[in-house]
Amino acid sequence: MGLIRILAKFAFVFVVVTVAWVGLYRVVPPPFTFTMMGDLLSGHTVTADWMPLSEMDPDMARAAIAGEDSGFCSHSGFDFKAIAGAAARNAQGGRIRGGSTISQQTAKNAFLFQGGGYVRKAFEAYFTVLIETLWPKRRIMEVYLNIAETGIGTYGANAGAIRYFNHDASRLSATEAGRIAAVLPLPKKRAAIAPRGFVRRHGNTLSRRVSTVRTQGLDGCLR
Repeated sequence: MGLIRILAKFAFVFVVVTVAWVGLYRVVPPPFTFTMMGDLLSGHTVTADWMPLSEMDPDMARAAIAGEDSGFCSHSGFDFKAIAGAAARNAQGGRIRGGSTISQQTAKNAFLFQGGGYVRKAFEAYFTVLIETLWPKRRIMEVYLNIAETGIGTYGANAGAIRYFNHDASRLSATEAGRIAAVLPLPKKRAAIAPRGFVRRHGNTLSRRVSTVRTQGLDGCLR
């Protein structure tokens, strides 16, 4: 009985603390993340330059939707069809692919660390439910585009735009937005400036899909 009481108290405190943490980040930009800490411990400098979604060129969010999560505005945090498809592909071998939504990636980037296997995935799902419950979709996208890694030691679309294109994210072209979005899945191995191979092809594809996202209203929850 004593152990059950201790576990119940721990669970209660955990829920209260995490709900308060998520609630705080609804109005306050996350000042630091565990991924940033990892970069610092690895000897890298960290560059981040927060920009409100209202000031960012809307093509950046559209490119992210096109490349990472076309159902962002319609799901409640999880795209079960994409998850099932990724699991089926992974079972066939080859490069491991994920089925994470932008909401899941935001939960991971804001509150957790990279890696960690199924335990981290379980916490990711928990925080995904919290942000989908406590934040509007605009806030999820805003946080995502400001803390997602866009290069080694570079965090956020605005810092990425300054690094790669020498101007801020308020005036990104569709091509530039597509190239930043193409970097997001593997930011430590890809660069948006003078891209070659897959990054160039995928970035160009995403830049063309930006107009599709706009015309089909796939970014409707952000307007």
